[in-house]
Amino acid sequence: MPAPFILLQHALPQHALSRFAGAFASSEQPWLRDRLIRRFIDTYDVDMADAARGIGQFASFNDFFTRELKPGVRPLADATDFILSPADGAISQLGAITDGRIFQAKGRDFTAEEILGHGAEAAQRFEGGQFITIYLSPRDYHRVHMPAAGVLRSSAYIPGQLFSVNTMTAAGVNRLFARNERLACLFDGPDGAFASIMVGAMIVAGIDTVWPHRFAGHGRDVVHEDFTADARRFSSGDEMGRFYLGSTVVLLFEPGRVAWLDGLKAGDPLRMGQAIGRRSALDQ
Repeated sequence: MPAPFILLQHALPQHALSRFAGAFASSEQPWLRDRLIRRFIDTYDVDMADAARGIGQFASFNDFFTRELKPGVRPLADATDFILSPADGAISQLGAITDGRIFQAKGRDFTAEEILGHGAEAAQRFEGGQFITIYLSPRDYHRVHMPAAGVLRSSAYIPGQLFSVNTMTAAGVNRLFARNERLACLFDGPDGAFASIMVGAMIVAGIDTVWPHRFAGHGRDVVHEDFTADARRFSSGDEMGRFYLGSTVVLLFEPGRVAWLDGLKAGDPLRMGQAIGRRSALDQ
C-alpha cells in the first residue's frame, strides 16, 4: 500500500498547484515577497553566507530562490581530470546504464530512452555508460552548471507530471524521473556525448536555460530544438540553467568515459564544482 504522502500526490492537481505557487513566487510586492523569503529561510534553514545578495535585495521570491553565489565560494575541481558536480544537492543514485535501464530505487527503474525524449538512437549511445541522479533540496543553490566542457546539440522539453522528487517519492512512484516534466539537453565534448536532464517536481514554477529557447513550463507538447546550426559552447562549471523551485538533475555519459570516484554513494552531499568522477579511457 503506497504511503499517504504518495497517495496525496496522485490526488492533487499538480500543475494547477504549481502555477498557483509560481504566481506568488514571481510577485514583486514587498509585503508578500519579503514574508515568503524570510519564512522559507527559517523553515528550511537556508544558509545565506554564500549568497551574493542579502535579504531585502531580491526582486521576488524567484529571484531569491535562483540567487547567485559570491565569486569563489564554489571552487571548481580540475576539469582536465575530473567530471564536476553540476549542482549543490545530494546523490540519489549512481551507477551503470544496463540494458537501457537506469536505477531509481529498490525495485524501480526507468529507461534512458524515455527520460531523454530524443529517440532510440540517441539513447543507445549511452548503453553501458554511467548515470548519476542529484536531488536538490529546497535549501540548496538552484542553478545548474556544466559537468564537463561541451557543445549543445539539441534539447527536448517533455511535459509530464509533477511528483515530488524526494527519497520517499523515488521509492514509491514507478518511473518517477521519466514521468515528471523535464528538459533533456544533449552535448558533445571531448568526453563524447553526455546528457544533462533537468527534472521538474511538485511546486516547481519553471525550468530555464541561459540560452534562448522555445519551451514554456507546464506545457502540453513536446518541444525539440536543434542547435547544430547555432553552436553554443560551454566550459566545465559554466551555468546552463536554473530551477524556479524543485528539483533533480540526471547526468548520462557514454560507456568508457567516466569512472565515479571511489566511495561516492546514494545520500552523499555534493557541492557544485566538486569532483564526482574521473575522466577515463580518453586521450587527454
